[in-house]
Amino acid sequence: MNESAIEAAVRAIVKVNDGCAIFLGNQKKVFIILVDPGIGGAIIMSAVAARKERRLTHDLLASILQALGAKIERVTINDLKNGIYFARLVVNVQNELQQKVVEIDARPSDCIAMAIRQKAPIYVSLDVWSEVEDMTTELRRLQEESDEG
Repeated sequence: MNESAIEAAVRAIVKVNDGCAIFLGNQKKVFIILVDPGIGGAIIMSAVAARKERRLTHDLLASILQALGAKIERVTINDLKNGIYFARLVVNVQNELQQKVVEIDARPSDCIAMAIRQKAPIYVSLDVWSEVEDMTTELRRLQEESDEG
């Protein structure tokens, strides 16, 4: 990855009234992406490697990629417009027929769920990184409350 993006990780997932808050960032800065409850649950299940009675959509997609000789190389949260995040899923296809890298527009929540499942890195473009509000203090407060409870 070049110098135009910052590597980030899921630092916490918190259930909120209308979904989940995904705390994403690094040691210097953390920001929040709000996701609907369904995808929030899928991300939580991936993060804790929960066993599922039936496979979820992200599991199916991961199996399809594997069958095609493809794997997620990285995810990049590349834009923020009117409070809505945009992302790209970068897939490396390498099989007996071809070798190429494909970039696919996708919701950041789906990209995060896939990245966690495939252990792929998550990046945030410098433009988005500089625009988001730092929520590190809020994350620390939530972690302290959970440690006390």
